[in-house]
Amino acid sequence: MSHLDYDSFEILDPSGAPVPAYGHGSLADLLPAVVAGLGVPGFESGLALTPADRVCVFLVDGMGWELIRRHPDWAPFLNSLVPGGRSITSGFPSTTATSLASVGTGRTPGVHGLAGYTVAVPGAGYLMNQLRWQPHVEPSSWQPYPTVFEQAHAAGVATCQVSSPLFAQTPLTRVALSGGTFLGRTTGEERMDVSAQWLAEHDRALVYTYVSELDAAGHRYGVDSDEWRLTLNAVDRLVQRLAEQLPPRSALYVTADHGMIDIAPEDRIDFDEDWELSAGVALLGGEGRARHVYAVPGAAADVLTVWSEVLGDRMWVASRDQAIASGWFGPVIDDRVYHRIGDVVAAARDDVAVIASRNEPGESSMIGLHGSMTPVEQLVPLLEVRA
Repeated sequence: MSHLDYDSFEILDPSGAPVPAYGHGSLADLLPAVVAGLGVPGFESGLALTPADRVCVFLVDGMGWELIRRHPDWAPFLNSLVPGGRSITSGFPSTTATSLASVGTGRTPGVHGLAGYTVAVPGAGYLMNQLRWQPHVEPSSWQPYPTVFEQAHAAGVATCQVSSPLFAQTPLTRVALSGGTFLGRTTGEERMDVSAQWLAEHDRALVYTYVSELDAAGHRYGVDSDEWRLTLNAVDRLVQRLAEQLPPRSALYVTADHGMIDIAPEDRIDFDEDWELSAGVALLGGEGRARHVYAVPGAAADVLTVWSEVLGDRMWVASRDQAIASGWFGPVIDDRVYHRIGDVVAAARDDVAVIASRNEPGESSMIGLHGSMTPVEQLVPLLEVRA
């Protein structure tokens, strides 16, 4: 593939990317605000929430704020909550592993360190998939901070997670969502009922529950599909089911880890077939809409130049230090996280994705994608129901 006439494009300024609302309106601010209202010491948040004695956070994978508002007929209950709700930001990148760690630790990606779908293990010469935790890295050294759930449990709050039994012992659960009691339930209906029961049985309680089917439908069929809309309708019924069972003195917060956007085949650039983009690259991390690019020694500046020339009119392309200085990963970067971030970081502004057909065949075949800082990917709901 050849890319010509670079001078006709205006290169996007990476410092102008719409940085997540860290500190006052991001997923990392949600649980600190909740547990501060529960009286857990040591927590504060710029996100203002009215305290409640019993709180459930229901996270729907892939349910972006803009996607809810586009579908009032398919999600009538959720849309009935929109006037009293708001949007908050996911964090960068807007991807599940990063967002769940932000939720569970109350820390930004630059601190908890799950800074992408796949990132380089510093000094090891290979990528780690942080969703699947492959290849294995010791969880407590990769993410050493205690979760908010652990701290709430230690402070006497009856804390539990209600999710698929498959997630009970995963490293991602351990580093992001552990603390208190894990209750594995297979169906969404069971999770709603058990969550409400837990709240009713405890005077001071925190419950986290989760469903993944909407994200799966979006990846497989796209968010502009009947399959996705039917799944959204099923999620809408789950939210209503839980809301109708809330005991007194309870609050339910419905949120998500990211939104999603469909990317057409003609808007996908195949890194594995593109000699310009692959020149000087040792490892390609991240995902199609949010790439970590790791250069061979001495080639970082050249890789940045080429990626900026080829993609800089459609993606915010930054060096590692530019992305950090612009606040993409939060206001603070832990030393252990610095080299997990690519030498070059590229985040899509337009309807485009950088796929890798040979090395990432599954991800490359997905219709719905996410990861960047556009509103449809970045904005997630914060909808509230009070008993």
